[in-house]
Amino acid sequence: MGNITILLGEIRSGNDQARSDLFAQVYGELTRLARIRLSGGESGMLDAPSLVHEAYLKLSEQEIPALKDRRDFFAYSAAVMRNVVIDLVRRQNAEKRGSGRTHLTLSSVDAQSTAQPLDAESLHAALEHLERIDGRAYRIVEMRYFAGLSIEEVAAVLELSPMTVKRSWQSARAFLFNQLRE
Repeated sequence: MGNITILLGEIRSGNDQARSDLFAQVYGELTRLARIRLSGGESGMLDAPSLVHEAYLKLSEQEIPALKDRRDFFAYSAAVMRNVVIDLVRRQNAEKRGSGRTHLTLSSVDAQSTAQPLDAESLHAALEHLERIDGRAYRIVEMRYFAGLSIEEVAAVLELSPMTVKRSWQSARAFLFNQLRE
Protein backbone atom coordinates (compact mmCIF):
# COMPACT_ATOMS: atom_id res chain seq x y z
CA MET A 1 0.00 0.00 0.00
CA GLY A 2 2.74 2.44 0.94
CA ASN A 3 4.48 1.77 -2.35
CA ILE A 4 1.53 3.26 -4.27
CA THR A 5 1.78 6.43 -2.19
CA ILE A 6 5.52 6.63 -2.90
CA LEU A 7 4.94 6.11 -6.63
CA LEU A 8 2.26 8.83 -6.66
CA GLY A 9 4.77 11.20 -5.07
CA GLU A 10 7.37 10.30 -7.69
CA ILE A 11 4.84 10.91 -10.48
CA ARG A 12 4.15 14.38 -9.06
CA SER A 13 7.91 14.95 -9.10
CA GLY A 14 8.02 14.17 -12.82
CA ASN A 15 9.32 10.59 -12.79
CA ASP A 16 7.80 9.00 -15.91
CA GLN A 17 9.01 5.52 -14.95
CA ALA A 18 7.00 5.77 -11.72
CA ARG A 19 3.79 6.02 -13.79
CA SER A 20 4.57 2.72 -15.53
CA ASP A 21 5.55 1.11 -12.22
CA LEU A 22 2.32 2.30 -10.63
CA PHE A 23 0.14 0.79 -13.34
CA ALA A 24 2.06 -2.47 -13.26
CA GLN A 25 1.44 -2.66 -9.53
CA VAL A 26 -2.29 -1.81 -9.62
CA TYR A 27 -3.27 -3.60 -12.83
CA GLY A 28 -4.67 -6.67 -11.05
CA GLU A 29 -6.74 -4.62 -8.62
CA LEU A 30 -8.08 -2.38 -11.40
CA THR A 31 -9.03 -5.45 -13.41
CA ARG A 32 -10.84 -6.92 -10.40
CA LEU A 33 -12.77 -3.66 -9.88
CA ALA A 34 -13.61 -3.47 -13.59
CA ARG A 35 -14.84 -7.06 -13.58
CA ILE A 36 -17.13 -6.30 -10.62
CA ARG A 37 -18.51 -3.18 -12.30
CA LEU A 38 -19.09 -4.89 -15.64
CA SER A 39 -20.69 -8.02 -14.19
CA GLY A 40 -24.38 -8.10 -14.88
CA GLY A 41 -24.11 -5.86 -17.93
CA GLU A 42 -26.21 -7.45 -20.62
CA SER A 43 -24.46 -5.70 -23.48
CA GLY A 44 -21.08 -7.34 -23.24
CA MET A 45 -19.66 -4.14 -24.73
CA LEU A 46 -16.37 -4.36 -22.82
CA ASP A 47 -14.50 -6.96 -20.86
CA ALA A 48 -12.55 -6.02 -17.74
CA PRO A 49 -9.05 -6.04 -19.31
CA SER A 50 -10.25 -3.89 -22.21
CA LEU A 51 -11.81 -1.40 -19.81
CA VAL A 52 -8.60 -1.23 -17.76
CA HIS A 53 -6.49 -0.76 -20.92
CA GLU A 54 -8.75 2.03 -22.18
CA ALA A 55 -8.61 3.69 -18.76
CA TYR A 56 -4.81 3.32 -18.73
CA LEU A 57 -4.59 5.07 -22.11
CA LYS A 58 -6.69 7.96 -20.79
CA LEU A 59 -4.67 8.14 -17.57
CA SER A 60 -1.36 8.07 -19.43
CA GLU A 61 -2.44 10.92 -21.73
CA GLN A 62 -3.40 13.28 -18.93
CA GLU A 63 -1.78 14.78 -15.89
CA ILE A 64 -2.69 12.78 -12.80
CA PRO A 65 -3.93 15.20 -10.13
CA ALA A 66 -2.29 15.41 -6.72
CA LEU A 67 -3.44 12.11 -5.26
CA LYS A 68 -2.41 11.36 -1.69
CA ASP A 69 -2.61 7.60 -1.51
CA ARG A 70 -3.98 4.29 -2.77
CA ARG A 71 -7.60 5.21 -1.98
CA ASP A 72 -7.39 8.49 -3.88
CA PHE A 73 -5.82 6.73 -6.85
CA PHE A 74 -8.52 4.05 -7.02
CA ALA A 75 -11.32 6.61 -6.65
CA TYR A 76 -9.80 8.65 -9.49
CA SER A 77 -9.30 5.52 -11.62
CA ALA A 78 -12.92 4.53 -11.05
CA ALA A 79 -14.06 7.90 -12.38
CA VAL A 80 -11.88 7.45 -15.46
CA MET A 81 -13.26 3.93 -16.06
CA ARG A 82 -16.81 5.25 -15.72
CA ASN A 83 -16.05 7.90 -18.34
CA VAL A 84 -14.62 5.25 -20.67
CA VAL A 85 -17.87 3.27 -20.43
CA ILE A 86 -20.01 6.39 -20.95
CA ASP A 87 -17.96 7.43 -24.00
CA LEU A 88 -18.29 3.96 -25.50
CA VAL A 89 -22.06 3.90 -24.94
CA ARG A 90 -22.41 7.34 -26.50
CA ARG A 91 -20.41 6.26 -29.55
CA GLN A 92 -22.50 3.12 -29.93
CA ASN A 93 -25.75 5.07 -29.58
CA ALA A 94 -24.56 7.65 -32.10
CA GLU A 95 -23.75 4.89 -34.57
CA LYS A 96 -27.14 3.31 -34.07
CA ARG A 97 -28.88 6.70 -34.11
CA GLY A 98 -30.74 5.93 -30.94
CA SER A 99 -32.07 2.50 -31.81
CA GLY A 100 -31.44 -0.25 -29.28
CA ARG A 101 -29.86 1.59 -26.34
CA THR A 102 -27.08 -0.24 -24.55
CA HIS A 103 -28.09 -1.27 -21.04
CA LEU A 104 -26.01 -1.80 -17.93
CA THR A 105 -27.10 -3.17 -14.59
CA LEU A 106 -26.67 -0.86 -11.64
CA SER A 107 -26.01 -2.89 -8.55
CA SER A 108 -24.93 -1.41 -5.28
CA VAL A 109 -21.86 -2.35 -3.30
CA ASP A 110 -24.19 -3.38 -0.46
CA ALA A 111 -26.54 -6.34 -0.63
CA GLN A 112 -29.42 -4.02 -1.53
CA SER A 113 -29.74 -3.36 -5.23
CA THR A 114 -32.04 -1.81 -7.76
CA ALA A 115 -31.24 -4.80 -10.03
CA GLN A 116 -32.89 -3.07 -12.94
CA PRO A 117 -31.26 -2.67 -16.33
CA LEU A 118 -30.35 0.98 -16.81
CA ASP A 119 -28.95 2.73 -19.77
CA ALA A 120 -25.54 4.21 -19.07
CA GLU A 121 -26.43 7.66 -20.36
CA SER A 122 -29.34 7.96 -17.92
CA LEU A 123 -27.06 6.90 -15.09
CA HIS A 124 -24.45 9.41 -16.20
CA ALA A 125 -27.05 12.21 -16.33
CA ALA A 126 -28.35 11.28 -12.86
CA LEU A 127 -24.80 11.30 -11.47
CA GLU A 128 -24.11 14.71 -13.03
CA HIS A 129 -27.32 16.03 -11.45
CA LEU A 130 -26.25 14.61 -8.07
CA GLU A 131 -22.84 16.25 -8.45
CA ARG A 132 -24.46 19.65 -9.04
CA ILE A 133 -26.66 19.47 -5.96
CA ASP A 134 -24.42 17.53 -3.55
CA GLY A 135 -20.76 17.18 -4.50
CA ARG A 136 -19.88 15.22 -1.38
CA ALA A 137 -22.60 12.63 -2.02
CA TYR A 138 -21.41 12.36 -5.62
CA ARG A 139 -17.83 11.66 -4.46
CA ILE A 140 -19.14 9.05 -2.03
CA VAL A 141 -21.07 7.29 -4.82
CA GLU A 142 -18.02 7.41 -7.05
CA MET A 143 -15.78 5.91 -4.39
CA ARG A 144 -18.29 3.31 -3.19
CA TYR A 145 -19.81 2.19 -6.47
CA PHE A 146 -17.07 2.77 -9.01
CA ALA A 147 -13.95 2.24 -6.87
CA GLY A 148 -15.45 -0.35 -4.53
CA LEU A 149 -14.24 1.37 -1.36
CA SER A 150 -15.88 0.52 1.96
CA ILE A 151 -17.73 3.04 4.12
CA GLU A 152 -14.68 3.23 6.40
CA GLU A 153 -12.26 3.78 3.49
CA VAL A 154 -14.43 6.56 2.05
CA ALA A 155 -14.67 8.14 5.49
CA ALA A 156 -10.88 8.12 5.77
CA VAL A 157 -10.39 9.67 2.31
CA LEU A 158 -12.99 12.40 2.86
CA GLU A 159 -12.08 12.85 6.52
CA LEU A 160 -15.67 12.25 7.65
CA SER A 161 -17.21 9.93 10.20
CA PRO A 162 -18.35 6.53 8.88
CA MET A 163 -21.91 7.36 9.99
CA THR A 164 -21.91 10.57 7.92
CA VAL A 165 -20.68 8.63 4.89
CA LYS A 166 -23.30 5.93 5.45
CA ARG A 167 -26.12 8.50 5.64
CA SER A 168 -24.88 10.32 2.51
CA TRP A 169 -24.51 6.99 0.69
CA GLN A 170 -28.10 6.03 1.52
CA SER A 171 -29.41 9.47 0.51
CA ALA A 172 -27.45 9.43 -2.74
CA ARG A 173 -28.71 5.95 -3.63
CA ALA A 174 -32.30 7.04 -2.97
CA PHE A 175 -31.78 10.16 -5.09
CA LEU A 176 -30.31 8.14 -7.97
CA PHE A 177 -33.06 5.55 -7.75
CA ASN A 178 -35.70 8.27 -8.02
CA GLN A 179 -33.87 10.00 -10.88
CA LEU A 180 -33.53 6.78 -12.82
CA ARG A 181 -37.10 5.71 -12.20
CA GLU A 182 -38.42 8.89 -13.85
